[in-house]
Amino acid sequence: MASSTGELKKLSLEDLANVEVISVSRHPQKLSEAASAIQVITAEQIRRSGATSIPEALRLADNLDVARKNSHDWAITARGFNTALANKLLVLIDGRSVYTPLFSGVYWDVQNYPLADIERIEVISGPGGTQWGANAVNGVINIISRHARDTQGGYVELAGGDQLEDQIVARYGASISPTLNFRVYAQHFDRASEVSSDGRDAHDSWDQAQGGFRLDAEPSARSTLTLQGDYYRGSEDLVSGDTAKVDGGNLLARWSHTIPGGSDFSLQVYYDRTHLLDPVPAFVINGNTLATAGFLTDDLDTVDADFQYRFILDERNRVQWGMSYRHTRDDVSNAPALAFLPPHLDQDLYSGFVQDEIALTDKVTATVGSKLEHNDYTGLEFEPSARLQWHVADNQMLWAAISRAVRTPSRVDRDLSQPGPQSPLQILTGSAQFVSETVIARELGYRAQFSDKLTLSAAAFYNAYDHVRSTNITPVVFLPFFFENNVKGQTHGLELTADWQAADNWRLHAGFDPFRENLHVRAGQFDLNGALNETADPRERASLRSSLDLPQRIEFDAALRWTASRDINNGTTIGTVPSYWDMDLRLGWHLRENIELSLTGQNLLHDHRAQYGFPGPSQVDIQRSVYGKLAWRF
Repeated sequence: MASSTGELKKLSLEDLANVEVISVSRHPQKLSEAASAIQVITAEQIRRSGATSIPEALRLADNLDVARKNSHDWAITARGFNTALANKLLVLIDGRSVYTPLFSGVYWDVQNYPLADIERIEVISGPGGTQWGANAVNGVINIISRHARDTQGGYVELAGGDQLEDQIVARYGASISPTLNFRVYAQHFDRASEVSSDGRDAHDSWDQAQGGFRLDAEPSARSTLTLQGDYYRGSEDLVSGDTAKVDGGNLLARWSHTIPGGSDFSLQVYYDRTHLLDPVPAFVINGNTLATAGFLTDDLDTVDADFQYRFILDERNRVQWGMSYRHTRDDVSNAPALAFLPPHLDQDLYSGFVQDEIALTDKVTATVGSKLEHNDYTGLEFEPSARLQWHVADNQMLWAAISRAVRTPSRVDRDLSQPGPQSPLQILTGSAQFVSETVIARELGYRAQFSDKLTLSAAAFYNAYDHVRSTNITPVVFLPFFFENNVKGQTHGLELTADWQAADNWRLHAGFDPFRENLHVRAGQFDLNGALNETADPRERASLRSSLDLPQRIEFDAALRWTASRDINNGTTIGTVPSYWDMDLRLGWHLRENIELSLTGQNLLHDHRAQYGFPGPSQVDIQRSVYGKLAWRF
């Protein structure tokens, strides 16, 4: 097997520094040479963490704030703004964007993939608008699955415990010819309910099934072709007592070709469909029912085409340009208490980008470029960036960047009606005047490998935001409240990580992320929530991980994490999620080279405690959990 567990163990810190990443510049480059605050989560790190889902695996990136809301929902962001509708993080799975235009965020409950088939996850904190476009405001997560040739043979994974009641993953890969490989997979899991603060059942259990395939071909020595697709279906119990239903699927094709002389191009096309059936409770104020309970359904169809071309202009300039088109059709069946008007909306997004990597000297490189995007809400958006990297010594690099990114309006911002239009009174609506939120980001970073046993990375940032979402009142009549762009402000912080090979069989990793934010209402303007509604972020986070190889092919892994208190508002009232420590432990035993047994404990320092949410009846505590797993490769 090309990527067996044994081979993955051999990756040294130097090997990891030489891992190729594509998310910073949209072409392969060594991690050690990427002028960005990027962290890479490897397949081996995911396996040894004991993670059972993509959100759990993302805890391995220190530059992300990850909090679990309940059994099936997560709050995940980079560099702040981790609200209930977090909307400043772009997430890609093999180049397919998974954000929803309903609120410009990510439904983490449906972003599932067999973790054993993930090659790596690249996590950039900081804007990526020039490369990836709107909504890559505070970061980019790029989840990259393994090539089909690296997943030959069979794989079965069985897991079960108290919270993860059962999970089964089955995959089979084969080679049709030396240049044509494929795999198919299926997985299913059931998760038990979490609890409320007093220990009562939160009634938020979750089950989901998913299947898919990937085919990789090399039709010629210079061309590669990938075809892949997935389908999922699941149900999620809600604290309200109702049940939400989700299903969807996607199909992606990508062709890459190299040209003699150092040029290359790629063309990617995908289709994605998602369906959500969401129970909406009745809208009641002071005992008066303005709208009865009902169901909101959302059917989103997306067609996306992306082309990029890279060539060497001369000995000092490497130019890259591209263009893309995306069409979305959003069909909403409105609930009495929540509506989007119009219920049917077709939108088109056109974009083009160009950037030039300029070798100023043998040790100094500048990268300048911009993306131009045209959307149906705000028209043309401009997202430039400039980066400078300096190799000050062998295995040491300084970098600096300044960039502009935008978060374009979502349907929540423009089309929301709460309650629906049949209600005698609207309380909250979107606004046709809502414009794009903007950020000017300044970054400074340092990355070094001092020896084959110690690496360090540091990034400092200062972000200036404008036109951030606010809530205003209707003159004279007061209601309805409506969204505007009356908040602005700054955030700044540090992202520090270190890896130490303490012994041949023992590796340590540490991370520390202090963060400060200062948002305020623009002079002469008004915000009903006092500039509190877009932030729910801890001032510090810290983590320490240990991976130890013991005799008899036994592994012992520990992850300790600390999160400072998190303020969350309900209108102008602030509630606090207290600071906490927590720990995950994993004990693994390779019974044979192809058979692995493991026992994992998660959130072990508390019987149960809240990681997110405004204190009250709807806040959910996350419980301590233990599960066992058998993984068999054949």
